[in-house]
Amino acid sequence: MTALPPQPLSPLDGRYRSAVLGLGDHLSEAGLNRARVKVEVEWLLYLTSHRMFGSTPLTEQQAHSLRTLVAEFGQPEIDRLAELEATTKHDVKAVEYLVRERLHALGLDSIAELTHFAATSEDINNLSYALTVSAAIHDVWLPKLRGVIAELRTQAFEYRDDAMLARTHGQPATPTTMGKELAVFVYRLERIAKQISHSEFLGKFSGATGTFAAHRVADAEADWPRISREFVTSLGLDWNPLTTQIESHDWQAELYSRVSHVNRVLHNLATDVWTYISLGYFRQTPEPGATGSSTMPHKVNPIRFENAEANLELSSAVLDSLAATLVTSRLQRDLTDSTTQRNIGVGLGHSLLALDNIQRGLGQIALDRELLAADLDANWEILGEAIQTVIRAEVVAGRSQISDPYALLKALTRGKRVDHAALTEFVNGLDIGAAAKQRLLDLTPQTYTGLASDLLGYL
Repeated sequence: MTALPPQPLSPLDGRYRSAVLGLGDHLSEAGLNRARVKVEVEWLLYLTSHRMFGSTPLTEQQAHSLRTLVAEFGQPEIDRLAELEATTKHDVKAVEYLVRERLHALGLDSIAELTHFAATSEDINNLSYALTVSAAIHDVWLPKLRGVIAELRTQAFEYRDDAMLARTHGQPATPTTMGKELAVFVYRLERIAKQISHSEFLGKFSGATGTFAAHRVADAEADWPRISREFVTSLGLDWNPLTTQIESHDWQAELYSRVSHVNRVLHNLATDVWTYISLGYFRQTPEPGATGSSTMPHKVNPIRFENAEANLELSSAVLDSLAATLVTSRLQRDLTDSTTQRNIGVGLGHSLLALDNIQRGLGQIALDRELLAADLDANWEILGEAIQTVIRAEVVAGRSQISDPYALLKALTRGKRVDHAALTEFVNGLDIGAAAKQRLLDLTPQTYTGLASDLLGYL
């Protein structure tokens, strides 16, 4: 066996790296450590700016130099943290020591003991995860989702008047329009996207068991809950006042459940578009140089939607597991959430990859209007619903004596193909008013779309 250089185990860091690169800036180990450094630095600056324990505020230049550790966090810091953790065997303690080293370099050893002051590791970690997940959602994942929604919206309006044979239970049914069917997905996705955009990102900063015990001993006069709230909210997060050692992760469970919900709606979209491609309603645009099949040169396979399906399933499997696992912690703390949370990027990464596939797939299809029209013209029996409904109205209005209109149309159409001529003959023989009869004679499968086009006004 040949020796390979180190290889990524996950395809998200290998084959599909380019599609999920943005998430790595936030949800990687390096992204988490940068956020930890930020929390440590901002907590130290908060304490000094409020002159806690006799400290004095840093100068503007000193504060800027300290924050540069976050702004310029890169490979040297990543390497140094690895060296420190090799000794400490503790990731957050390594971060604390890195900040202390920067303080020493800046000649600020006098305030070094305010680094990580009265904080348990989870005080740093929960805020860091909230910061990184918030950034990943708002800066990377949501914009990609909105890109897919925007493309769907464009196509929904482009195809709003294109009549299409519907298929309920896979069988010919009352026509709709392709635009209205795509609009359904736009409405569903926009609703959940709005919920996600308003998600809470909660943080706690209250010590080893959430009681401010060490804080109170250090300064019994300070209003530590107020200080905690001010600090957490200064980071752009929402404050959680009642926790154990850990923040309870309920906001994460809510968020991941909503993202998983989006995944499932997108999965529905992918299977529907795949089916429309299979029916020939959508034609695919071949990519120059691309191969559809290694043996059948004619094929253009709907791989974008198939890949999306698989990645959406993987994403939901991970996110559902996160949502179920993170809400439980034994007594005041166990470590099950530590490994679990390191997979947040995996869950969101597969969803982001699916979004990329769907967006690209939607850009490579075009509606075959001729086929849609031919399909409708081959299924005149679908007007049976309209005919029996009009007869019922005519009976109630006293313009018809027909009994059981449904049974009458069932006998004519169920399990049968009825062409235009046969249906015209049948309508002409009906005992209904002249106006109603003319409406039915004028009706075609192409025009039997109700308010489908108008319903896009609700988008």
